[in-house]
Amino acid sequence: MMQEYTKAAKEFVEEHPTGVTAVLVTGVGLFALRRWMAGGVCRSKARLDGKTVLITGANTGIGKETAVDMAKRGARVILACRDMGRATKAADEIRKRSGNGNVVVKMLDLASLQSVRALAKDVEQTEERLDILINNAGIMMCPQWQTEDGFEMQFGVNHLGHFLLTNLLLDLLKKSTPSRVVNVSSLAHEKGKIYFDDINLEKDYDPYRSYRQSKLANVLFTRELAVRLKGTGVTTYSLHPGVIHTELGRHFLPTLPLWKRLLFLPFFFFVKTPWQGAQTTIYCAVDESLQKTSGLYYSDCAPKEAAPQGRDDAAARRLWDLSASMVGLA
Repeated sequence: MMQEYTKAAKEFVEEHPTGVTAVLVTGVGLFALRRWMAGGVCRSKARLDGKTVLITGANTGIGKETAVDMAKRGARVILACRDMGRATKAADEIRKRSGNGNVVVKMLDLASLQSVRALAKDVEQTEERLDILINNAGIMMCPQWQTEDGFEMQFGVNHLGHFLLTNLLLDLLKKSTPSRVVNVSSLAHEKGKIYFDDINLEKDYDPYRSYRQSKLANVLFTRELAVRLKGTGVTTYSLHPGVIHTELGRHFLPTLPLWKRLLFLPFFFFVKTPWQGAQTTIYCAVDESLQKTSGLYYSDCAPKEAAPQGRDDAAARRLWDLSASMVGLA
C-alpha cells in the first residue's frame, strides 16, 4: 500500500512540477514570514532569586507568560489583577509551569484610584523589596466608558492607574536598587497625540484616538520618569510587544462587520503568540545590557526610536504635571 502511495505521489510531482514547486515555495515563504513576524527572543539567563516582581494584569496573555518567565528565574512574583478568581487560577498554572511556589495574588483595579492606593499600601507593608515593576495591564478600544473617578477609561487604566501605582511604589523600588520599571506601550503611540485641552476626549470621543493617546502617554511617562529617577538606581523602559492574539481585542473585534472579521482571519496566522509577545517585556525586565540605560523605547528585544511625539520632553513634563494633578499627587 505504501509503495502505491509513493508511486502515485512521484507520478503527480512529475506531471505537475511547476505547481508543486509553487506550493513548496509559497509554504516556505509563509513559514519564513511567520517566523520573522514572531520577532526577537530574550536570550538572557539572568536569575532573579531573592528578588520580587510585580506584574499588573498577569492573569492572561503576555502578562501571564511574563509571570511564568519571572517565576522560572526564581523571583517572588506578585500578580496584581482585577478578577481574583481568574488570577487565582492563573497563579496555580504559573506555579505548576515554573516549579516556583512563590507566586501570590493581590487585588488591583486600575480603574479605581482607591484600589491603586490600597494595593500600593499593601505592598509597602508586606513586601521587603520590589525589584521589577511591570505595568502590563491595559484596555483597548472600548466604548466611551469612565473610570470610578470619572476619567476616560483607556487613559485612566492604561496611563493614570499605572502612573499613580508607580509613584506610590518608588520608595520601595529605590530601596531595592538596582530596580526597573517596565511600561508596556504599543506601536499605536506613533499615531498618538496628547489632547491636553480635552484629556478625557469628552468633546469628540473615538476609541482609536483614545487608545493611541494612552499608549503615547506610556512612552512619555517612561521618558520623564527616567529623568526624575536619574542617579537613583531605578531605570525605566517602554516597549511595543508586537501584534498578539490575546484578549486585549475583545472590545474591538465585535464592533467590526462580519466581512471585515473574515478578512482578518488569514492575518491571525501571522500574529504573535502570548509567549512571543512577552519576550520584549522580559528583555526589558532582566537583560544585563540594559542596566545602565533608561527612558528608551524597545521592540523585538532591541532599542527602537520612538515616534517624534514620544520624544517630546516638554510634552512629557506637561503630561506628568497634568497626571499628578488628576490623581492627587503632590
